Amino acid sequence: MTKQSVLVEEQFHTTRLDKLLTTLNPEESRSQIQSWIKDGLVQVNGKKAKTNYRCQQGDFIEWEIPEEEVFELKPESMDLDIRYEDEHLLVVNKPKGMVVHPAAGHSDGTLVNGLIAHTELSDINGDFRPGIVHRLDKDTSGLMVVAKTNDAHEKLATMLRERNVKRQYQAIVHGEIEHELGTIEAPISRDPSDRKRMAVVDHGKEAITHFRVHERFPNYTHVVCDLETGRTHQIRVHFKYIGFPIVGDPKYGQRKTLDTEGQALHARRLEFNHPITSEKIIVTADAPAIFKETLKEIDRRP
Repeated sequence: MTKQSVLVEEQFHTTRLDKLLTTLNPEESRSQIQSWIKDGLVQVNGKKAKTNYRCQQGDFIEWEIPEEEVFELKPESMDLDIRYEDEHLLVVNKPKGMVVHPAAGHSDGTLVNGLIAHTELSDINGDFRPGIVHRLDKDTSGLMVVAKTNDAHEKLATMLRERNVKRQYQAIVHGEIEHELGTIEAPISRDPSDRKRMAVVDHGKEAITHFRVHERFPNYTHVVCDLETGRTHQIRVHFKYIGFPIVGDPKYGQRKTLDTEGQALHARRLEFNHPITSEKIIVTADAPAIFKETLKEIDRRP
């Protein structure tokens, strides 16, 4: 690690600690700085401090910059659940608990590690996200389309941007939704109070989720959702916003929830015209066993 320090001058008196360090480390994001503070890598006058600490003139601040994790993307043989494949693209059913591509803390065992062992992929998104046109969260299972060629990748990205790819999900939420059908139209952006979360925010990016009730249970509802837009954590944020958070969601859900190994959310259907041949492609995948077991469990409850 690289250690740095500074003596707080008058101009930074009463400045928040995370804001000051972001100013002094312009190459780092504020959320990254906040993680350093939470991890105990920052000390003020020899003691740990909180991110919202107001610096005082004369404070001595020391911080350690973690060395960036260096890793090599290596092919890993995996038993991938590929639902459609040709020379241009493939559709894979990603299991719950699998990270899509390598990043800090997840250098191997990702979907991309398995995909590059299986086939050649487009290189538009760089060395560590080859072929990835859209993503699913680690604990969201289901269907993803992956590009093998740059031509297919560019056209798929345009199709997604222009909303010409139909993506359908199913989820289990807390509470009983009264309406059979609904549309949640609420803009989404980074949560101003926590940059690691998304939230409904004025002047955020347009976000639209359509849903219908598939089945009701006491205190729970099984819903089917159609994405009109595809913002980060969109379904999770939208259902929290309307008061029906997704079961098992560690980031946006209730503290007291069912143990579903992460959010009960599954990408069940993809429909699009093939970017090269224009053939209609429709792919479906059943929800994983833990999703079905959760439905059985809540159905047995009085």
